[in-house]
Amino acid sequence: MYKELKKFKVSNQFSFTIDDSLEEVCNASEGSGVFLVYSVGDEKELIMVGSTGTVQNNGTLKIKNGGLKDKIVEGHQFAKTGRKYSWPAQMKIEDISTLEVVWYETFNDKTKAIPTFVEGQVLQNFLDENGRLPKWNVAF
Repeated sequence: MYKELKKFKVSNQFSFTIDDSLEEVCNASEGSGVFLVYSVGDEKELIMVGSTGTVQNNGTLKIKNGGLKDKIVEGHQFAKTGRKYSWPAQMKIEDISTLEVVWYETFNDKTKAIPTFVEGQVLQNFLDENGRLPKWNVAF
């Protein structure tokens, strides 16, 4: 686990296979924060980092309805369609049997870390270690 994520207490994870409904297995909160997606096979590989929630200049949080859960399930990736459709299709292409998604609320009543900042920290550490971004992150 990345050291910058250890301080976040509201966190959980779930597994997703091609045969699952992402809407049903996703246990992410409607809060704001980051999520890490791992391909699980012979080895566990971080393949994506995402976030949701924007901090305004007055220190308040602007969050879309549904928070992390909605961003994971309905967020667009690989196509102009939600991950609930695009992830299974991409998993078939890449022969990935299981994804593990770990999520963290980074901005709530007790913790005030800007989600995109935390996402950037994790991506920077990955870049430092691997010389590239996770394969499902197009850019940052």
